[in-house]
Amino acid sequence: MNALLAAAAPLFASALVVWGGAVTWLEIVAFVLAIVMVFCNMRVDPLGWPLAIASSLLYFLLFWKSRLYGDASLQVFFAVVAAWGWWQWLRGTDAAGHSLRVRRLGKRGRWIAFGALVLAWPATGLFLRRFTDTDVPWWDAFPTAASVIGQWLLGRKYVENWPTWLVVNIVGVALFAYKGLWLTVLLYALFVVMSVAGWRAWRRRLVASP
Repeated sequence: MNALLAAAAPLFASALVVWGGAVTWLEIVAFVLAIVMVFCNMRVDPLGWPLAIASSLLYFLLFWKSRLYGDASLQVFFAVVAAWGWWQWLRGTDAAGHSLRVRRLGKRGRWIAFGALVLAWPATGLFLRRFTDTDVPWWDAFPTAASVIGQWLLGRKYVENWPTWLVVNIVGVALFAYKGLWLTVLLYALFVVMSVAGWRAWRRRLVASP
């Protein structure tokens, strides 16, 4: 991992300073890709998935260097699942064999998703506390666990992915502010607004569906 960070050292060069914290070129590129990705998701455009892969790999490097190991590992997961999500949106089908479209998660599905979060959050937090030197194991663990659920919901075109991301992004704003990653704080603040907008856009698609 040290060799990878060393190879990426030019990307960590400071591009500007925000509130006393250096913003790197890597963070700027990842920021732009992530914003365009969410716009694509709001429009149910599959182009968002390859952008997600590129952005996630850049954020993996950024978070690992910042000792946010849960969020860093999550970016690798995001890159892998983005490939799966891309396939789902292009070729995936529902239980009836129809092409995926925006839909709601049933009551049973919502309870399963909530139960998965209740189990995954403390398990991830304990792992990070025991095996890494992170100074925020529980707050690093929450968005890690919740994002796994949100990514699956997004890949299967469930509208509930948006409230899930809303909560993840609110926690992310506080977490990255604590770490001094100010451009990423701005990104996640924008994500909060875009999560609400995406939620509304997908709900309108539900109403318009036959």
